[in-house]
Amino acid sequence: MKAGIHPENFRVVAFKDMSNDEVFLTKSAADTKETIEIEGTEYPLIKLEISRTSHPFYTGKAKLVDTAGRIDKFKNKYAKFKK
Repeated sequence: MKAGIHPENFRVVAFKDMSNDEVFLTKSAADTKETIEIEGTEYPLIKLEISRTSHPFYTGKAKLVDTAGRIDKFKNKYAKFKK
């Protein structure tokens, strides 16, 4: 590997999904000022709004949207303004 091109702060970091309080550890060079203690060890903490544990694609809880119905409702609602 080339010297001097890799980040100095590459370490194990805790990522916390704020929507379901799931915490997982992985390596990262992301900067953070917060920390969290897990099983007696303190790790830097990165807070996430959504992760693999709460994203609808990964959890299988995706919502199907009836776009055709929405378009028809819009057209019917504003048909009276059509000249």
